Amino acid sequence: MEKSKILYAEDDETIAFLIQDSLETYYDINCYPDGKSALDAFNSQNFDICLLDIMMPGLNGFELAEHIRNKNSDIPIIFISAKTLKEDRIKGLKIGADDYLVKPFSIEELILKIEVFLKRTKKTNPSPAQYKVGKYDFDPKNYTLRDPENSITLTQRESELLLYFIRHKNIVVKRQDILKAIWGDDDYFMGRSLDVFISRLRKVLADEQTILIENLHGIGFRFSEKK
Repeated sequence: MEKSKILYAEDDETIAFLIQDSLETYYDINCYPDGKSALDAFNSQNFDICLLDIMMPGLNGFELAEHIRNKNSDIPIIFISAKTLKEDRIKGLKIGADDYLVKPFSIEELILKIEVFLKRTKKTNPSPAQYKVGKYDFDPKNYTLRDPENSITLTQRESELLLYFIRHKNIVVKRQDILKAIWGDDDYFMGRSLDVFISRLRKVLADEQTILIENLHGIGFRFSEKK
């Protein structure tokens, strides 16, 4: 199962390392050392939840949250801060944050809060039953690609891989991220298996000229669709 993707902005390297190390088993957590780099990432990638420190250089957490909320009114935002004043909590919540955790806190409490908001988001924004892939209607639950004339049945792994690419369309995804999300491991043999399944997907979609799966040497892949 694909891991939920977290945007985490924190300028304290030690705290960032500890939280990332604790959460990366359960989530795809992406850490950024300041508000500017976090905002750039948010504008170019898809995330499921944001964890924001407040006191950061340049763009602080409050300002970052305002930018995020202006672009996406639904994504959960949790402030993680050493600022304990009631005024700071109120300001964060007024900006649009869903919760406010004061350092220090337990990882168990953070995970519990993350899960609460992820479940709530999935209920209010369910994934579509089908996706449009060029001329095809893709049904990931039944592993099928259909156009007006044909129906193609994919293997479960092909379907999982195509769904991962669709959810990360126009974004460069690293090989190891795909492997961990779908195969659960990123060793050499799993990597060879990934190459085989990507080759199969390219053959399946060969007559759909609008779909492109690029191989970025030494980095990963990019799935894109021409309009």
